Amino acid sequence: MTRYLAVDTATEACSVALWQDGRTLEHYEVVGRGHTARLLPMLHAVLAEAQCTPAQLDGFVCGVGPGSFAGVRIGVGLIKGMALALDKPVVPALSLTSLAQRAIRLQGASQVVAVIDARMNEVYCATFVLDSDRRAQLQDAPQVCAPEAVPGLSAGDWHAVGSGWNPYETKLRTALNGAVSSVDAEALPHAEDALHWAQAEWSACRFVSADNLEPVYLRDKVALTVSEQHAKRALA
Repeated sequence: MTRYLAVDTATEACSVALWQDGRTLEHYEVVGRGHTARLLPMLHAVLAEAQCTPAQLDGFVCGVGPGSFAGVRIGVGLIKGMALALDKPVVPALSLTSLAQRAIRLQGASQVVAVIDARMNEVYCATFVLDSDRRAQLQDAPQVCAPEAVPGLSAGDWHAVGSGWNPYETKLRTALNGAVSSVDAEALPHAEDALHWAQAEWSACRFVSADNLEPVYLRDKVALTVSEQHAKRALA
């Protein structure tokens, strides 16, 4: 029996999922900043439901961001510790990829633009297309930028997902050349979708050791200094 455990805590959502021979179990909650309090109880609940012990896991899938700096560290720290202790491999999964995979899996999307609110008047964004394995295939490197600077889309029917759409929809639609046909601004990453996406990664042995598991932040600062805030307001 093959078992993989996945965690994603990069946004206000907290999720733990287990893949057990094709069956997926997930515990998912929108917790805001409560990941530390909820993550371990959710992990224990999923393992208990599957009647599985950590020692029976074959590997891990870790949501590595981008997203909240603290949230990303919590999830990566947990998986890194478990994978080190059990000497098991890890498949890193971008939280943007999990968003796109959910749109493909549940909405039938074939082209997805995923946008997460990065605060500080910026967004994390990436585009994906459906591949032959019905997976979200990343088109360009994910980036952090102002919503009006998001790269334009090619022609086609694009499905938009992610928390960046609530505050910046007008700017994003303009930047994306009006190519977006539908928007799910409430979508958040699910560990369950990271598991679905990761199956081909396991088959191709595209995984890393716990020592090499790293978070993806895309930017190296979490807040502007007071002088930077004043300068930004003056430019606006």
